[in-house]
Amino acid sequence: MRVLAAMSGGVDSAVAASLAVEAGHDVVGVHMALSRNRDQFRTGSRGCCSIEDAGDARRAADMLGIPYYVWDLSEKFEDTVVADFLSEYEAGRTPNPCVRCNEHIKFEALLDKATALGFDAVATGHYARIETREATLPDGGRRTVRELHRSPNDAKDQSYVLAVAGPERLARAMFPLGGFASKDEVRAEAARRGLSVSAKPDSYDICFVADGDTRGFLQSRLGSRPGEVVDVSGEVVGEHDGAYAFTVGQRRGLALGRPAADGKARYVVDVQPATNTVVVGSAELLSVDRIAGEKALWFDGVLPAAGPAPLVEPVGTPSPRAEEVEPPADVVPDADGWFDAEVQVRAHGAPVPARVRSVARAGDAYGDGVPEGARPASAVEWTDPSAPAMEIELTGAPLRGVAPGQSVVVYRGTRVLGQATVCRAWRAPAAR
Repeated sequence: MRVLAAMSGGVDSAVAASLAVEAGHDVVGVHMALSRNRDQFRTGSRGCCSIEDAGDARRAADMLGIPYYVWDLSEKFEDTVVADFLSEYEAGRTPNPCVRCNEHIKFEALLDKATALGFDAVATGHYARIETREATLPDGGRRTVRELHRSPNDAKDQSYVLAVAGPERLARAMFPLGGFASKDEVRAEAARRGLSVSAKPDSYDICFVADGDTRGFLQSRLGSRPGEVVDVSGEVVGEHDGAYAFTVGQRRGLALGRPAADGKARYVVDVQPATNTVVVGSAELLSVDRIAGEKALWFDGVLPAAGPAPLVEPVGTPSPRAEEVEPPADVVPDADGWFDAEVQVRAHGAPVPARVRSVARAGDAYGDGVPEGARPASAVEWTDPSAPAMEIELTGAPLRGVAPGQSVVVYRGTRVLGQATVCRAWRAPAAR
């Protein structure tokens, strides 16, 4: 196959490209320039996309003997990932820029350009696995279906941030690091292959906020917007320079003038952009056991009523509708559409047991808003009430600090079943 290897300049993407070459593919390396004002060097583990990173990627490509190019995707990155980051915080939501980068850059802009140039797949250094199973069609025929699974490296698993790419785009993705159980194994593989990035530190934090000061970045783009911090009774307990800089579950940086009456710590329990107000309360108010997610997508025919076309092979063959593919044998909705699964709401959070149900329209999820009598944790308006959605009821311990804008991913064991964006989260009266 003709494979485009995305090379960030780090050890993971370099080893992924090397494994693609070793597998016999015709590989071309490409470095994505995502920053409009790239630094010459990055600071330790902070940031990425520096000129130094581009040079490291070039040296790795030279070592592998493959062609290498730099593609300037900075305008697309600014208009999608950075713009989404700003608008989501401004709307009182908590975005995950890595999720949006995978959605809009790596598995949209990059993949679409690669396809237009005749490449069969894009290889990345993500820690995730693609597995196949045989599914039955209505006419009795068989079709190979590809599934997205967790990496055996629990500490680095990236299936959570990849789920948003959806089944059709991931059908043209390769994850050569899917079988590695630890980062040390990848570094050892890089050293064995003579790749100079074998000991290079990992990047972390938000790549376009290299100094780690998210609040400072938001204020530089959105300006100062003084407002009030109130408790759940409405009493003013402090001030802020912009409600957009706060997120549900936050404890630090509140700068409250006086302690709570009970002396306990207070947390952000809601952000109200319409009034530029931050609401604080006790930790107990952050516990939720009901979640509504919008813009839901489903993999491998799990829920045909709301799911997109399934992830199928071979690439290039028109995909049947989800209802035409036999669902996994262990995913069987009951008469009301609920099925047992696990859900995860943070990139490195622990999955928790839940019941999940597909809803054809977001506006119909749990009726019109939070049920009467429920304890609201946080809620914003649906961005698209007509889009598919999902309802989630946690069946174990409640979760704390679930915020609108977060990605919620549905799993069965290691397998990704679906994904949505959290819009509402609350605690039902019976769970108090």
